[in-house]
Amino acid sequence: MQKSFATRLKKYRVMFFFLLLAGLVGAVPLLSSACQPATSVVITNNTTGLEFRHLYLSGSDNNWGPDQLNGSVISAGSTYTQNNLSCGGTSIRVIVEDQNGCFLYQTVTCGESGAWTITNDAAPDCGN
Repeated sequence: MQKSFATRLKKYRVMFFFLLLAGLVGAVPLLSSACQPATSVVITNNTTGLEFRHLYLSGSDNNWGPDQLNGSVISAGSTYTQNNLSCGGTSIRVIVEDQNGCFLYQTVTCGESGAWTITNDAAPDCGN
């Protein structure tokens, strides 16, 4: 016996609804990461004699990413801008390493542009 047109239409409507629902659920992670606002930070090195040879980024999980300077140096008296920082949380930690292997840290709020001026008064973490 053949199913009526209304029965087949109802079956396809239910199937379409579940496919649509599955598509929406699958798209939520993509949409949430796409809606993360871009963050940038301007780093000004106002020290006398320190140069920063590495720049790392860390999320809330404290896992440092790769060096962002790619062989460049932020020398004394210069400014460096890191654009389009991706944030998975509410903030991101910016870490610079000087020529002595010491680190300085600054936290930047996601979705906002930050400015970080490093002076001679900054207390570096040298692992002591």
